[in-house]
Amino acid sequence: QVRIVESGGGLVQAGGSLRLSCAASGFDPSLWNIGWFRQAPGKEREAVSCISTSDGTIYYADAVKGRFTISRDNAKKSVFLQMNSLKPEDTAIYYCARSFGAGCGWPLRQSNFGSWGQGTQVTVSS
Repeated sequence: QVRIVESGGGLVQAGGSLRLSCAASGFDPSLWNIGWFRQAPGKEREAVSCISTSDGTIYYADAVKGRFTISRDNAKKSVFLQMNSLKPEDTAIYYCARSFGAGCGWPLRQSNFGSWGQGTQVTVSS
């Protein structure tokens, strides 16, 4: 059974860091593009970052460039999102999902992504 589980969220002060994990089961995430998305209260879900399977190309939303880092650990069947210098506007539920194909494509088309996890809440206090 294909499943994605996000973890690592929590409450942190502005300027702090969190490391989110996206754990895959039932499939090999190294063969898929893995994307991170977030949805803040009252807002639409937006793409945050993606790592491509074909060549490892990485993409970031402008709002997180220089602060967030996406990475893979194929042995752990996981993808991580290291979030530094967090801001209150980063507060959201963060989701992980997969897409199949030669690369993520940027900007991401959420309709191309599936097997969404349940999300993990990130709250950044000012």
